[in-house]
Amino acid sequence: MKDDKYALPIKWNDYEDIAIELYEKFGDEFDESKIYRIRFTDLLEWVLSLPNFVGKREESNEGHLEQIQSAWVYEWRDNQ
Repeated sequence: MKDDKYALPIKWNDYEDIAIELYEKFGDEFDESKIYRIRFTDLLEWVLSLPNFVGKREESNEGHLEQIQSAWVYEWRDNQ
């Protein structure tokens, strides 16, 4: 999704939507092994900077970030 005023807000548990946004942002710059090696501190900042993301830093947790990583890997695989 691009920055669209009609797009629905994205929250922490919208793992697939976040993964799609991250794949659109980074493309093939990150492959499966690189995605799994991303520091959660970096991933957290990237998610918070996505257009239409409305979640708060305080609402994040390791479980959300792990789910986002996994969804991002599946998104990457689907586009290969």
